[in-house]
Amino acid sequence: MFIERTNKEVIIRLPASVDADDLQEFLDYARYKELTKGYKTPQRVVDALAAEVNRKWWAKNRKRLTK
Repeated sequence: MFIERTNKEVIIRLPASVDADDLQEFLDYARYKELTKGYKTPQRVVDALAAEVNRKWWAKNRKRLTK
């Protein structure tokens, strides 16, 4: 692996043997960090939102997933 930092960007070179799924997870995390770097949301707010999303998703998909 090779990492180079310029004035405007960070360049990461990886061998072609890197697992594509692992690489995608890393890129998703890097994108998440970039998008949220300026936010100062308390963890309790994040937890409440996640719980609400999970409740709504489960209510919508319950019949499809249970018999």
